[in-house]
Amino acid sequence: MELLQLLVLVFLAAAVWLWLDSLKVREIGVKAAQRACADEGLQFLDDTVAIRSLRLVRDDDGRLRLRRIYGFEYSDTGDNRRPGTVTLLGQRVELLHVHPQLYVVPKAPEPHETLH
Repeated sequence: MELLQLLVLVFLAAAVWLWLDSLKVREIGVKAAQRACADEGLQFLDDTVAIRSLRLVRDDDGRLRLRRIYGFEYSDTGDNRRPGTVTLLGQRVELLHVHPQLYVVPKAPEPHETLH
């Protein structure tokens, strides 16, 4: 077998491994987001997460792992969409973030006040 053929075979095997591993990790992310939304009384929308970032990082033991950040959407009222993220290091959930967006409504000016 030629070196080029061997390299192509190794590349294809690595691509298949990454794809299968990503499917498994994505499912872990979906379950974590569903659980977090249920715990907070939020509605997990679309029943899915979407990859936002994929990078190699070192874990606490110094080993290289893939860190994946997935985005998802949830609703707190049933008629809006809010963004959330779940971060996985390898197959372990590292961080899950649902952030309510609070809006501060300014006080209406008094009739005798002027706005500058």
